[in-house]
Amino acid sequence: MRTVITNARLADRRVVDIAVDDGHIASVTAAGGGPSGTSGDVSVIDLEGWLLLPAMAEPHAHLDKALTAEIVPNPRGDLAGAINAWVAAAEAGVFTQDDMVVRIRAAIDKLLFNGVTAIRSHINCGSGAGISHLIAAQEAIVGYDGLVDIEFVALTHSPMAGVGSEANRRSLRDAIDHGVHLVGGCPHLEPDGAGSIAEAMSAARSAGLAMDMHVDETLDPAMLTIRDLARAVIDSGFAGRVTASHCVSLGMQSPQVQAAIAREVAEAGITIVPLPQTNLFLQGRDHPSATPRGLTAIAALREAGVLIAAGADNVQDPFNLVGRSDPLETAALLVMAGHVLPDDAYEMVSNNVRRAMGLPVVRFDVGDPADFVAIDAPSIRAAIADAPADRMVFKSGRLIASSATTRTIHR
Repeated sequence: MRTVITNARLADRRVVDIAVDDGHIASVTAAGGGPSGTSGDVSVIDLEGWLLLPAMAEPHAHLDKALTAEIVPNPRGDLAGAINAWVAAAEAGVFTQDDMVVRIRAAIDKLLFNGVTAIRSHINCGSGAGISHLIAAQEAIVGYDGLVDIEFVALTHSPMAGVGSEANRRSLRDAIDHGVHLVGGCPHLEPDGAGSIAEAMSAARSAGLAMDMHVDETLDPAMLTIRDLARAVIDSGFAGRVTASHCVSLGMQSPQVQAAIAREVAEAGITIVPLPQTNLFLQGRDHPSATPRGLTAIAALREAGVLIAAGADNVQDPFNLVGRSDPLETAALLVMAGHVLPDDAYEMVSNNVRRAMGLPVVRFDVGDPADFVAIDAPSIRAAIADAPADRMVFKSGRLIASSATTRTIHR
C-alpha cells in the first residue's frame, strides 16, 4: 500500500503532498495536485497544514540510567556526585534487570512520542556490572523494529589501560561478542587517557566498529584529550566513524586554540556532540562568578567544517534531574546558551545526527527515507520556541506515534 501525506507545510513554506513507497519518498507535488501513482490501495493522511520536518534523532542517551532521579538522588548536583550516587546505588543492588528493561522502554517511548526515530545510547560496561546493562537494553528493544533505529555504545569503566584494566577490557570484548554497535569510554577520567584511547581504537578496529567517546567533560582548560583523540585517529588512519561527546573544556580555550584544535578535529573527521541539558546542570558549580555555560566551542568547530550533532545526554537521573526526552529542548538550549540560529539548531538534532549515525538524511527529495515529524507549528523557530505536544511521527512513511492535546481557558 502506498501512503500519501497531504497538505504538509515544509520549512520553506511550500504546501505539498508527499507519496511514499517502500519507506522512501516517491513524489513531492504541490498540495492538491494529485501525487503521481495514487491509484489502487492508498493510505491518505491529511496534515491540514501542519509543519512537516525531518524526524529528530538522539545521538547521546543513557537509556540504562534514564528515569532514576527519584531512586538515585544526587544532593551535590555535580558530575562527581552523580557518579558516586550511581556507583553506590549499583553496589546496594538498587537496580534489577527487569526494572532496567521497563525504564528503557519508557524512555524510548518518550522519545518516540516527541518525534525521534533514531537513538544512540551509551550503556555501562565493565567491572562488577559486566555486560548486564547491555543484555537488559537488548531485551528492552525487542518489539521496536520498524519504529526506531537504535545503536548501543559500550561505555567502558575505568581503567581501560594498564594495571587493573583486565576486567574492563574483558567486559568490552564480551560486549562486542554480544553485538554492541560502538566502542566508547571516558579517556579524560582515565589514569592513562592516551592508553585508553589506544585500547578502544584497537578493539573497534578489530571488530570493525565505530567509536563514540565521552571526552573532556570538565571545565579544566588543562584537560584536552580531544586533541589526543584527533591525533590518534589521524596517525593510525582509523577508518571507522568517530564521535567525541561533550568536549566541554574546548569551550574554555582561547579563540586561537579553539580554531587550531577544531582544524585537527575536522582533519580527523570526528563528529562532535554537545550536550547542553546535562552539561548546563553539572558544569560550572565551582565558578560562582561569570559561570561558564558548559558547552563546547560550537562556533569554532562549525567554522572548521566539523559535523555537530547535539543531544540531551541524561534524562531524569542523577546526572540530570530534569529533561523532557525532546530534541526540541536540546535545540532551544542551543539557541539560548549556544547562540545557534533556530534552523541550524534543528539540523543539529535531526539530519546531523543521522549523518553521525550513518543514516541517510531527509531533504524531502525523491528517494529520501520517509522519516518525518509533523508538528502543529508555523515554523521551525516556533516549533523550537513552543515545543507543541501535538505531533505525528512517521517512520518509513508509516504513522508510528501521535499526540493530541486539548487546551481550554475556562472564563
